Amino acid sequence: QVQLVESGGGLVQPGESLRLSCAASGLTLETYTIGWFRQTPGKEREGVSCFRVWDGRTTYLDSVKGRFTFSKDNGKNTVYLQMNSLNPEDTAIYYCAASKLAQCDLYGMDYWGRGTPVTVSS
Repeated sequence: QVQLVESGGGLVQPGESLRLSCAASGLTLETYTIGWFRQTPGKEREGVSCFRVWDGRTTYLDSVKGRFTFSKDNGKNTVYLQMNSLNPEDTAIYYCAASKLAQCDLYGMDYWGRGTPVTVSS
């Protein structure tokens, strides 16, 4: 059974950092394109970062470029999203997802985690 389990969310103040983790079981993450997505109430889920397995490159949502960094530990079958300089607009539930596609497609990801909440507030 495939599982993606996110962790690391929480309540932080503006300007602070969090590192989200996504641990996988039942699949080998290094063979998948991995996306981090986020969603706030009433809005469509949006892609935050996408690691493309076919070329090893990571792309980011414009509003998080320079602040968020994707990384992975193949030995632990875990990926991470380091989030720095957080602001209230980053408040959302964050999800990781895996796909055999070349790109991160919101409607084409094969597996999803249940999400971890991030709240940025003073």
